[in-house]
Amino acid sequence: MFAGTNLFRAQFTNCKMTGSSFIDADLTALSIVAGDWSYTNLRHGNLSGLDLQHVRFVEADLYGCNVENADLRGADLTRANLAQAILTGADFRDAVIEGIDFKSMNLQGVRLDVAQAIQVAMAYGAKVG
Repeated sequence: MFAGTNLFRAQFTNCKMTGSSFIDADLTALSIVAGDWSYTNLRHGNLSGLDLQHVRFVEADLYGCNVENADLRGADLTRANLAQAILTGADFRDAVIEGIDFKSMNLQGVRLDVAQAIQVAMAYGAKVG
């Protein structure tokens, strides 16, 4: 448990953080290099501007997180909860976004690749093809 912990400028490299809780933790200038952060609780955390490339966030609770301008290219966000998250400028290209509820998210300014854009359109009922 890392709830309430000051992790200012902490660095996690290839760490297995599965199931950890970071509620009310100071995540300012945190560095995460790869690793498995599946099932973690990062609710309302400030991940803005972080390089989160290739991090595994399967079913992570990112509700209300600030991921503005974060680099999530190649991350695995399968079934992650991103409801109410601040996503402006976040880069999701090549990330796995299966099972995400896009209808609960504001995608304005988010970078997606073509396959992801199709996936989002289909979530809203578009017929592609």
